[in-house]
Amino acid sequence: MLKEGDKAPDFCLKGIDESGEEREFCLKDFRGSKLILYFYPKDNTPGCTVEACDFRDNLNVLVDKGYKVVGVSPDSLDSHRKFKDKYNLNFPLLSDPDRKVAESYGAYGEKKMYGKVTKGIIRSTFLIDEEGRIKKAWYNVKAKGHVENLLKELQD
Repeated sequence: MLKEGDKAPDFCLKGIDESGEEREFCLKDFRGSKLILYFYPKDNTPGCTVEACDFRDNLNVLVDKGYKVVGVSPDSLDSHRKFKDKYNLNFPLLSDPDRKVAESYGAYGEKKMYGKVTKGIIRSTFLIDEEGRIKKAWYNVKAKGHVENLLKELQD
């Protein structure tokens, strides 16, 4: 698990940008900016939709605080495009089909779901500073209310 001060693991992933175009995104592209990188299990599922729409609805506030938002899941680019279009998502969604980037952030592994232990994406969010260091890491977050809690933390 990553903690405050750790260097954020580098990555390059294909994604769908704000305008719906497919392109590659690398961590180094965000140097000089503050980044909220969040990992979620699956497009178009109830919890993931709530979380994505909360980021969408609060994007202006986050941007005003100097943050960019990027979502990552194992879904295909086609799935991301449909998800973005359906909910008018205004930030990039990246595809991590082999879950290697999620794994490097500690956002993939064993988790409990309905009392059963499974392996999958662990809903996680990372604040990454302008130098590419982890400012804050949250693991096993609840989709509902997460963005609201994040905004409260950013007020400190």
